[in-house]
Amino acid sequence: MRWWDIEPVLELEKVLFPEDAWSRGMFWSDLAHARGPEATRRYVVAEDGGRIVGYGGLAAAGDIADVQTIAVAREHWGTGLGALILTELLRAATAFECPQVMLECRVDNIRAQKLYERFGFEPIGFRRGYYQPGNVDALVMRLDRASDSGSATGSTSAQGTDIHD
Repeated sequence: MRWWDIEPVLELEKVLFPEDAWSRGMFWSDLAHARGPEATRRYVVAEDGGRIVGYGGLAAAGDIADVQTIAVAREHWGTGLGALILTELLRAATAFECPQVMLECRVDNIRAQKLYERFGFEPIGFRRGYYQPGNVDALVMRLDRASDSGSATGSTSAQGTDIHD
C-alpha cells in the first residue's frame, strides 16, 4: 500500500466497516512504519482493473506478528481474494521472523473466522467491547507457525487480481 492508495482504501473501509472504520491518520501512521530497513509493518492492496478491491496489513513486534486488517469488497467475496491477502501477510510474518501470528476478529464475522480457521488460526480468548462504538466483542485468534508444517488449506486463486505493496 502506498500513500496514494489511502483514499480508495478509506472508501472501501467505510463501506465494509461503517461503525468502526479506521481513520486516515491510522493508515498514515501504519504506513510510516512500513518502509525502510526498520520496517515493522506490511500493507498490501488488491486491484482488479485498476480499482482497489481489497487490502490487508500486518504489524510485527519481536517474534509475534499481528494481522491488523483484512478487507475485501463484497463483490469479490468467495473468490479467494481474502485467502490471497492473508497468504501475503503470512509471508510477511515469515520475513519478519515471527513464528506466532495473532489477530482479532468481530465475533459476528463468521466468514472471516472460517477463513482464519482454514489457515490454522485457533481461538484463544475474547476482548469484550473491543470494536467501538458498537461495543462488539472480538474473538482473539492465534496461529503458532513454529509447530505448523507450513501448509495452508486456504485457496489462493483470485483471477484477474493483482496484489502489491
